[in-house]
Amino acid sequence: MKKDSDFKGAAPREKGYKVNDSGGLHLFVSPGGGKSWRFKYTFGGKERRIVFGPYPEITLKRAREMRDDAKRVLREGRDPGLESKRARHTRRVGHENTFEMFARSWHKKQKDQWKEVHSNDVITSMERDLFPAIGEQPPPGGPGC
Repeated sequence: MKKDSDFKGAAPREKGYKVNDSGGLHLFVSPGGGKSWRFKYTFGGKERRIVFGPYPEITLKRAREMRDDAKRVLREGRDPGLESKRARHTRRVGHENTFEMFARSWHKKQKDQWKEVHSNDVITSMERDLFPAIGEQPPPGGPGC
């Protein structure tokens, strides 16, 4: 098994190249000297790749943990690259697209069809019982609802 020093000494060349670790994990060294951890895997009969991030910001130990996490996702029958994209999307729009915002929008559309007392009961119940517990989660149906 390789050590951190094996990756630290990787110098740029005319063409980008890989310094392999294990289990599909490698360090890609660009001609400009940038280094990034990448994980190569097969999903659905196609070769795919995930970029974990720059070295040394992402340590060898952390890159191996990320590889192991990706392999767990593969064993569950899911594409780790797609899961990574979903997670980034959720982090990026999560504050804009929450269950609470979805529920408040739904309530606003419904309240004209209800009596005022019922409308107030519904929003009060959501504020008291739902929003503290699940208000910050993505709405039903996932991102972009």
